[in-house]
Amino acid sequence: MTDLATAGTYTLGDRTVKRMGYGAMQLAGPGVFGPPKDPEAARAVLREAVASGVDHIDTSDFYGPHVTNQLIREALSPYPDHLTIVSKVGARRGADASWNPAFTPAELTSAVHDNLRNLGRDVIDVVNLRVMGDIHQPSEGSIAEGFSTLAELQRQGLIRHLGLSNATSAQVAEARRIAPVVCVQNFYNLAHRADDALVDELVAAGIAYVPFFPLGGFSPLQSSVLSEVAADLGATPLQTALAWLLHRAPNILLIPGTGSVGHLRENLAAAELELPAGVLARLDSVGRGEG
Repeated sequence: MTDLATAGTYTLGDRTVKRMGYGAMQLAGPGVFGPPKDPEAARAVLREAVASGVDHIDTSDFYGPHVTNQLIREALSPYPDHLTIVSKVGARRGADASWNPAFTPAELTSAVHDNLRNLGRDVIDVVNLRVMGDIHQPSEGSIAEGFSTLAELQRQGLIRHLGLSNATSAQVAEARRIAPVVCVQNFYNLAHRADDALVDELVAAGIAYVPFFPLGGFSPLQSSVLSEVAADLGATPLQTALAWLLHRAPNILLIPGTGSVGHLRENLAAAELELPAGVLARLDSVGRGEG
């Protein structure tokens, strides 16, 4: 079994978690909508993740909607004390599986209560405000009203810690003037490096950075280089991309998702994958657009 502690730990507020976690999004049906074809297989993945040492699970009640949180409750409740569950609010699903903003105080409050009910918890460890100005990438705009709503729910004892998703540096700064921010969850990987400066900024501030889509946005050439490096290492491209993220900065927490126990084990094995200096240099060239 992979020793996830090899990759180290980082803090989420008063919680300390291993840097290799698990993202539950893929446990829902196609398009992250509706139930999975085999709910028991989905529950088995969750149990295997925790049995393998995962202590950080990322989810949201708009996955499904409601599906992944209900699966987490069914598979893992009563929850181990060391397990940190991070959810997000700010969106809702349409009947056509569309992703729509749900950013008013009433919508955010309702979403937090939905998460609590479907997870079967009295308090959520971390809630990220998912900024929906541009659904596909961060875009500027004030988030003060929405983040203040979550800060009030935190004061009521329903949320332990707050974070942001799909956010800019300016929005992080704005949120921090309202309440402490423990993590930022954005699209970032070996090829998609727009957040390089933000990653470094958050390292200095002691805030966790949680990248998603570790293989998203690669050009054919970049994918080819990654595959060649992975083959030389005797690893998969995804394992190699995950290992690069772990090397990128000490505050990066990973949440690779899968609906397969076999793929889960492969992903977790990236925690032990060593990248020699020459390999790191070659991988870094992918992000710089070099050959």
